[in-house]
Amino acid sequence: MGREIAFIINSLIKWGIFFGILYLIFTNFGTFLLILFTIIAIGYYALYKFKKKLKQSNQNGFKFSFNGQDFSQTGHGNFNFKDFEEQFKRGNFQHGSANLGEVSKAKDFFGFTSDPTKDEIKKKYKELARKYHPDINDHGDELMQELNHYKDVLLQAFPN
Repeated sequence: MGREIAFIINSLIKWGIFFGILYLIFTNFGTFLLILFTIIAIGYYALYKFKKKLKQSNQNGFKFSFNGQDFSQTGHGNFNFKDFEEQFKRGNFQHGSANLGEVSKAKDFFGFTSDPTKDEIKKKYKELARKYHPDINDHGDELMQELNHYKDVLLQAFPN
């Protein structure tokens, strides 16, 4: 009989500990979920208010427009807004594209006075390659490397 009472008390203690742990887990987890839900709700509300305020400020606020005719040609050298716009539309202002100074050097190297076409660049390249090839001239391969670089610059600047 003493053993049975000890077994019953032992079982009650085990079940009490088990249910106590379950109580702690679920009450703390429930509290955690409640706090998490509150934080998410406050964040969502703040974001909603921020978007609403941003939308209202855009309706009343600043609007940018550019008109190339507002600028005069004088004082800007030979800058042509129409050429700029064409190059922009063709996508010639991507990262890695040649700058205007390098294009100018390439046109001088090839002997072009106006904007060349792709066929003109290729034709002039073949002509200059025969002249600057390292097997033919005494300057080594520096001129041929320059020619190849400037050909790439021109083909990138004038793809048509």
